[in-house]
Amino acid sequence: MPKKNRRKTKSRSVKCLEFVIVYLLISITRFLPLKIVKIISNFLGDLFFYFSSKRRNIAIENLRHAFKDKKNDPEIQDIARESCRSLVLTYLEIMKYRHLFTEQGDMNSFRQKTGNITELFMKAKKIHDESGGCIFVTPHIGNWEIISHVFSFIEIPMVMVARPLDNEYLEKLLYADRTSSGQMLIPKKNALFTLRKTLKNGLSIGMLPDQSTMKGILINFFGRPATTTPVPAILATSCKKPIVIVACCRKQDSAQYEGFVSDPIFPGEYHDKKAEIVRITEEMTRQMESIIRKYPEQYLWTHNRWKTYKGKKSAFS
Repeated sequence: MPKKNRRKTKSRSVKCLEFVIVYLLISITRFLPLKIVKIISNFLGDLFFYFSSKRRNIAIENLRHAFKDKKNDPEIQDIARESCRSLVLTYLEIMKYRHLFTEQGDMNSFRQKTGNITELFMKAKKIHDESGGCIFVTPHIGNWEIISHVFSFIEIPMVMVARPLDNEYLEKLLYADRTSSGQMLIPKKNALFTLRKTLKNGLSIGMLPDQSTMKGILINFFGRPATTTPVPAILATSCKKPIVIVACCRKQDSAQYEGFVSDPIFPGEYHDKKAEIVRITEEMTRQMESIIRKYPEQYLWTHNRWKTYKGKKSAFS
C-alpha cells in the first residue's frame, strides 16, 4: 500500500482508542515516581524484547556485527534487551516531564534534574550564534526528545525534521508537546528546500540522521557500510554552515543525564563537492559512533540500520 495512504489503513475508532490510551498513560506517568516509571519501562521493554522476535533478532544481529570479538553472546543479549528498555523509558520520561517544558519556573526545576546539561549546551548556543544557524544532529540514543526542549530553554531557535505519525490524533497530541517549546516542525519528505531557507534565515536545524535510507550514500558505521543520508552534509556545503553532533544519555544508576556537544564540523574548500559531502558525512557518522560506543545499551539497535535496497538509487542522481 502506498505510504501516502497509511493514515487511511486505521479506522477512526482504532485511532481514537490509541489516543485515549496514550493520553491516559501521559496523565498517569506524570504523577508516578521516577523509580516506578523505570520499573514500568523495564517491564514493557522486556515484553517488546521477548515478544517482538523480528526486532529482537535485528538488534542482536546488529550488535554481533558492531561488537564482534569484543562482547560475548550473553553480553550482546543483555545490551539488546536494555536497548528495548531504554526506548520505552525515553517516551515515558517525556510523558512524565512534558508539563515541565511549558513554564519557565518548571523548566528551572527540570534543569536541576538534568545536571550540567544546560551549561554544556551553551557551547551549542555559542556555535549557533557565531555561525548564524547550524545543523544539529543526534543519533537515536538516550533521550533525544529532551534536546529540543533544552535548546528552547537556552534560546536556540530551531526547526526540527519529523515524519508525520500514522495517527493524526496522536500527532496533534505529541507534536503539540514538541511545539510548546517554541520550536517548529516540518515534514521529513521533500524538506530540503525549506531547510536551506531556514539556515539562510539564521535558524538552526535539528535532525536524527542515523536511519537507513534508499537514497543514502554508503558510509562505514561500526565497520560495515550503511546507507546514510547526505542531507546534513549537503546543507552544510550549500549554506556554508557547520554540523554539530549532540546527544543526551542517562548516567548509570542516576536520574541525571550526560550531554554531548561536539566541536563544529565545518565544510572546507573543495574541488569535488561529492567528495566533500562524503567526507563530512563520514566525520559526522564517526562522532555519533563514538557516543554510541560509550552507551550502547541506550541506542536504537532494533532499527534495520544496515538494510540493503534492491534497485537502490544514487543520492547524487
